[in-house]
Amino acid sequence: MTLSLAGTGRDWTDTGGSHVKRIYALEEFCIGCRLCEVHCIVAHSRSKDLVKAFKEENPRPLARIKVMECRPVTFALQCRFCEEPLCVQACLTGAMHMNEETGMVEWDEAKCVGCRTCVIYCPYGAIRPEKSQAKGRIISKCDMCAETGLPACVAACPNGALYYGEEKPEVEL
Repeated sequence: MTLSLAGTGRDWTDTGGSHVKRIYALEEFCIGCRLCEVHCIVAHSRSKDLVKAFKEENPRPLARIKVMECRPVTFALQCRFCEEPLCVQACLTGAMHMNEETGMVEWDEAKCVGCRTCVIYCPYGAIRPEKSQAKGRIISKCDMCAETGLPACVAACPNGALYYGEEKPEVEL
């Protein structure tokens, strides 16, 4: 299946695959604008409003995606939802677990004891400790905006540098 991103003039081919949707970073198109981070924060805020999320909410949610810059390359980093996740294997209480139906790595706040072993074992650095535990959160990781169907970061990326699908697309430059 060939996909087009409106307004970018680019097409790519979805080659099918694992049947588990993931977010893929296409570093060829990332300009480091950090809109993915902004929209992730808004999507996980109480108000769901851009201005209120940044100006009024305290503590502000932590973005679950992070733009990495190694000039000239920039790319977005978030949970890779590994097929054999080390964070799940390392979790002492089962708080970090694999949802067998969706293939997503999920975190159960009620089971978490705050040891942060998952943070240490994630080979991508995609699980981060929360600085403020006012809401009870201990770690922060991508949940692919499960409640909305399309991750906010993907929807907000102006260059199509994030792709949501079953397999990383073959990019035609």
